[in-house]
Amino acid sequence: MRASWTLVHRYLGLLTAAFLFLSGVTGAIISWDHELDDLLNPHLMEAHTPGKPQDALLLAQQVEARYPDIRVSYIPLHVEAGESLALGVSPRYDPKTGELTRPGFNQVFVDPVTGAELGKREWGAVWPITKETFVSFLYRLHYTLHIPEMWGIDRWGIWLMGAIAIVWMVDSFVGFYLTLPVRKRQAAVAAAALHNKLEPSGKSWRQRWQPAWKVRWKGGSSKLNFDLHRAFSLWTWVLLFILAFTAFSLNLYQEIFYPVMSKVSQVTPTPFDTRSMADKQHLIEPRVPMAEAVKGANVEGARRGWEDPVGGI
Repeated sequence: MRASWTLVHRYLGLLTAAFLFLSGVTGAIISWDHELDDLLNPHLMEAHTPGKPQDALLLAQQVEARYPDIRVSYIPLHVEAGESLALGVSPRYDPKTGELTRPGFNQVFVDPVTGAELGKREWGAVWPITKETFVSFLYRLHYTLHIPEMWGIDRWGIWLMGAIAIVWMVDSFVGFYLTLPVRKRQAAVAAAALHNKLEPSGKSWRQRWQPAWKVRWKGGSSKLNFDLHRAFSLWTWVLLFILAFTAFSLNLYQEIFYPVMSKVSQVTPTPFDTRSMADKQHLIEPRVPMAEAVKGANVEGARRGWEDPVGGI
């Protein structure tokens, strides 16, 4: 049985290794995404014009007037001194073609003081990779692998990484099991087969498990590699499991995690859970102006005792 689990652990590890390496490297880089974006794209991220910033909603209206085929879908209402205003934009529905427009960008950067356009880009673009899109390319690669939309579904990469996370969780338990000391009868048979001396029968289970937590630095390269793998994994097992579990819960939240949690506990639904998804080709037009929505949110925040104003819409 133990030999079978060893094979399972080995091949599950090989299956997930490339994905975990790619996810780990890209995750380490994008943890500094804002800093890297500032370093690579100061022409987009910085604005040093002195003066009082204009109303962000007004600047968004100016951008929509400049590009009739887009709608501003996200507006940061407050920016720090020296930073540009980064507006998120999305395509509009074109009744002539029956499809969404293709503006070729989803972010517009403007000077918050003058309103001058500093540039625009397609966040998350696969190709071409430029300094403007490099960080967002890695960001999407981290959790989607840039697997394209097929059969009207654009979540294939997210599902794949979620499945890899499940395999990782299972393999974590298999690996933990393999570090546990074998039963004394099994240990005796294995020792006899290798012509080794048996461990004293008086050793407790904990004493027989202790070597798994240690590294034999002078036991040769084979033993050293094995001990480093086993001991390092044991000491970091809780952290590794948390990483695997959160990766699974984030990537497969709607498909598995939320439905399961709803069965075992009372979960407050999000606005996305209470409404059906709109057709991508027929987006819902906002009925409430953004300025009115911001005003209502500030009133509600004050009623709840929140001191900070609305940060973005």
